[in-house]
Amino acid sequence: MSHTFVVTRSNSVMYALSTMNIWDVISASLITLSHAIARRVYMLKRSNDRKVANLVTKSGKQAAIANTFGLPAGKNFSCPGATSICESVCYAGKLEKIFPTVKVNLLHNWSLLKDADRQTMYTLLSEMIAEFKTDCVKKDAPMLFRIHWDGDFFNDTYATAWADVIKLNEDVQFWVYTRVKSAALILKDITNLSLYFSADSENVKTAVDLKINSGVRMAYLAKNFAIGQADVKEMIGRPAAKCPENNKQIPLISSSGSACVSCSLCVYSKSDIIFSASKK
Repeated sequence: MSHTFVVTRSNSVMYALSTMNIWDVISASLITLSHAIARRVYMLKRSNDRKVANLVTKSGKQAAIANTFGLPAGKNFSCPGATSICESVCYAGKLEKIFPTVKVNLLHNWSLLKDADRQTMYTLLSEMIAEFKTDCVKKDAPMLFRIHWDGDFFNDTYATAWADVIKLNEDVQFWVYTRVKSAALILKDITNLSLYFSADSENVKTAVDLKINSGVRMAYLAKNFAIGQADVKEMIGRPAAKCPENNKQIPLISSSGSACVSCSLCVYSKSDIIFSASKK
């Protein structure tokens, strides 16, 4: 009489495990873990910023998805277009000093990008945005991404890498402010990017030139809203919108959403915008 031995999946697994040296199992697990850790080390880190969150927690107090990205601020790092005015009032730079872990994440991103070539930059940025999109799909959140809650485009290669990534991800609405003219010229006219040139009295001529000749929106910082409105009207012939969060008209974040997404003027490039250093 012949006998048939049926090997089920569970039998196969148990047999394999029984014949493996326990140290082989441990070694394989450690290799898998080390690969995962190495991958995280060489990935850019997104940030949570309550003001720009595309999805908020049920409490309405925190961002539910990390939908922004930053680099360390200042001319010694990623801000070649910084003015003395913006450096004196930079809220992002102040947060770096208050929260050490924030600075650690920003420096991590800087270390990966500052000396990278265009292809490496493109790969790193693409992986970060892919991870962001996965989070949005899981939580059914709108794909809105703020580039540079802190920092700026530190060279043209980096700006070009971002342009390539933005164009590739047409289902994501990006928005960004920059003080770098060459970056603005590289990034202008991208359909799914809301682009603003950040200006104050020190670099306003550049902002006006970009506005008139290239159609780049202006984000103007003044001592107060009255001065800002007067300056902008004189420069471009019409007033600009006041940032409602900066003007204390809407909260930074609430159960209804974040200030930037609730307002959406900058997210979708609906208007030139004015910020007040005094919030008055």
